[in-house]
Amino acid sequence: MILFALVLFLVGFDYMDNADELSRSANILLIYLVYKSFFAIDMLLPLSLVFAMITTKIFLIRSNALVSFYSLGYSKIDILRPFVVVSTSIIVLFISLHALPKFSRADEFAKNIRNYSQYLNLSQDLFFTHEDKFIYFSKMHPLKQEAEDIRVFSIENNSLKEVVIAKKAFYRDDAWHIKEADLIIKPDDISFSSPGIKVLTGQDLKILEGFRPKMLDQIYEGKVNFTIGDAFDALVLLENQGIDTTSIKGALYKIFIYPFFVPCIVIIIFFFVPISARFLNISLFSFGAILVTLMVWGILYMLIELSNNKTISSEIGIVTPIVILLLIAIRQWSKHRLSR
Repeated sequence: MILFALVLFLVGFDYMDNADELSRSANILLIYLVYKSFFAIDMLLPLSLVFAMITTKIFLIRSNALVSFYSLGYSKIDILRPFVVVSTSIIVLFISLHALPKFSRADEFAKNIRNYSQYLNLSQDLFFTHEDKFIYFSKMHPLKQEAEDIRVFSIENNSLKEVVIAKKAFYRDDAWHIKEADLIIKPDDISFSSPGIKVLTGQDLKILEGFRPKMLDQIYEGKVNFTIGDAFDALVLLENQGIDTTSIKGALYKIFIYPFFVPCIVIIIFFFVPISARFLNISLFSFGAILVTLMVWGILYMLIELSNNKTISSEIGIVTPIVILLLIAIRQWSKHRLSR
């Protein structure tokens, strides 16, 4: 219920803010709202789990159920355990959803629909390196898995060796194929006696093995919304070529490590909740717990954005805060378990 309310709140305000820029087509508008809802779930599900724990605990206090549990011999650890198990299980399911492109790239698709009335936009002017080659795509269509106006510059001993010029390339069988291209070959020794530059016609050329269109679109345009599969494939491919993988690691940390701040916060806040309403102002405590949760969530999100922009390393921005919260949660758990 909390997640549903938060998603409606975010999507509703987004629609009111961008209604003038959206297409009048009902189908496109509906798809935009669905993708925005996916993005809202991706952003707000961890937060709603903590709010759900606070709400449930306050309900137990107000109904005197919590005191009854303690009177029956249950310890704080016994009552906390279902909260941790349920929140952790939902987080694992939440992480598995990032294997789906429609969920992981929902915000990107929604922006494309708002700007271009289609969820996948073509990429332009991609220039990158691969296996000692410099490659240029004038246009790339990720959905069609095609590229236009291709240039491939082969380098050997820090010198230009060959240039491949083609009008089109298409992605099939884990590689990019060029049906016909012009090959400009430079001789190793340029002198008056050398045969000079050769211009040939090449047929059925294959380049960029393992570079899928979505990987090209995301890596070389600086996008960070990877699916789990694409992120691992890109990490292996770029590491083999000695290319910086900071953004890929940050994306993986965000998928696999960041969501686990939820069970940590659940454990930390749980032990500060009073047993009965007679010992503390419940409304004031609820406000404080929600405020602290929002502050922690906001700081974590800010650190993630700083990591995505390479202002700080992803290990410092994502891993370190979660490890600190985990250590505090373990200390709280151990302290109350020993006091049982």
